Amino acid sequence: MKTVGVSQFGGPEALRVFEVPEPHAGPGQVRMQVHAATVNPGDRYLRIGALGPTSPAPPYVPGMEAAGVLDEIGSGTETDLRLGERVMAMADPTSSLGGAYAQYVVLPAEQVARAPRGTTHAEAATLPMNGLTARLAIDLTGLSPGQTLAVTGAAGAVGGYVTQMAKAGGLTVVAAASPADEELVGSFGADIVVPRGADVAQHILRAVPAGVAGLIDAAVIGSAAVAPAVHDGGVIVTVLGEGTRALSPDEMRRRSLRVRTAFVPEYLGDRSRLDDLREQTEAGKLTLRVARTFPPDQASEAHRLLEAGGVRGRLVLVF
Repeated sequence: MKTVGVSQFGGPEALRVFEVPEPHAGPGQVRMQVHAATVNPGDRYLRIGALGPTSPAPPYVPGMEAAGVLDEIGSGTETDLRLGERVMAMADPTSSLGGAYAQYVVLPAEQVARAPRGTTHAEAATLPMNGLTARLAIDLTGLSPGQTLAVTGAAGAVGGYVTQMAKAGGLTVVAAASPADEELVGSFGADIVVPRGADVAQHILRAVPAGVAGLIDAAVIGSAAVAPAVHDGGVIVTVLGEGTRALSPDEMRRRSLRVRTAFVPEYLGDRSRLDDLREQTEAGKLTLRVARTFPPDQASEAHRLLEAGGVRGRLVLVF
């Protein structure tokens, strides 16, 4: 079967197509014939070697979410899924099962759910990991209906889902976006749209002078930069590592601020949450956005475009 990965870590050009033996489902597992695998920022970390070798030998295969058709159920596996059903899944590329950039992937049954009705494989592939990241980020805020949440990167894949889920949960949403994306973010249900950028905290404060109760930093600006927009006792949720952009422990204590990181593997294997995402999509509460699709041999180009920034929706490999 075809898989896309790296034999040596490096830039986008390190990605290439490999022919490897087909995997088969064992006990507790199912196999998906992959029709679409989403290209996400986290895939870069595997490609450059930041996660180390993720299998005993190359190729090292990225990919955290996919959609396709269930084509094999392992012996003794308990599942209500049936062969031939359209499914979606979140994969763990650091596990022995490998990532989703492949024609076939074997996964624990609990990581696989039915794809939303009326969607393409490419659209369904954008939902599992990005949707679970958004869900976890909102859950970590602990906010209640009626409170105000700010979202940076609201036009992005995770930020867009956060905006829609937060509105569905009864929160007031202040979304940061570029002028070109204001209409898009407004269509997600944002109550207030403010300009994005390094001074986003000041823009949020102009809209909400008392500060917001929580902020999800989907644009990865850094908790130190966005903290002024959050009132004392509030919460900031980041979606990737911050490094030197993190708020100092002294400032956190002084203002009683909580900073949490949405580490999506915490929800890996929670089929009920995947089903919730499917139901919200079928109800029209979540918008699945595919920016562009690529064949496997153009994975390098997809990674280049992702790293260049400005992509709205997700880039998807189609097998």
